[in-house]
Amino acid sequence: MARRRSSIWAADNTAALDPPWSLVPGPWSLLSTGFSLIEILVVTVILAVVAATVTLAVAGAGGERQLARDADRVAALVGYACEQAELSGRDIGVSLNRAGYRFSRSEHADWQLLREGELRPRKWGANPLVTLTRDGNRVGVGDEFPDKPQLACFSSGELTAFRLELSLPDAAALYRVEATQNGEVVTSSVDGRGR
Repeated sequence: MARRRSSIWAADNTAALDPPWSLVPGPWSLLSTGFSLIEILVVTVILAVVAATVTLAVAGAGGERQLARDADRVAALVGYACEQAELSGRDIGVSLNRAGYRFSRSEHADWQLLREGELRPRKWGANPLVTLTRDGNRVGVGDEFPDKPQLACFSSGELTAFRLELSLPDAAALYRVEATQNGEVVTSSVDGRGR
């Protein structure tokens, strides 16, 4: 048996169900689809410029973030050193220089550097300008550590009152670590323009 195909014909003698576009692309339809090489290159250049701008903005703020971390870390470690001084019954000293800070324990008339554990020597993350004042008097912070610690956590629970200021030469941010004699250590951010 032969089957008969049925189709609907339009008035212009073409099949009415056929779409108006061709399934096989002709030479003109290829030119109108996709992006040109110039358009792709322009978008690539724009994305590269935006990525470079974001990278530079994030890198510029990195120094200030590191400075804030340094201030928080030194405040936490001084507080921890004071707790350890009370628990061990031995004074713990804090020495600072331009490169970092270290802790030492009082052993009779001498100070022994603590090399391991939480109170190991540390370096500043960002190369800050370091200013230390004790009892309202400025204490010199040089390239080398001093022979004796500039600050001390006493076994009685007291602490040398001090103010440590960390700042970057090219930024307005200033971070301050202040300690009272009762052992309270507080970190604060100060607008560097109002120094």
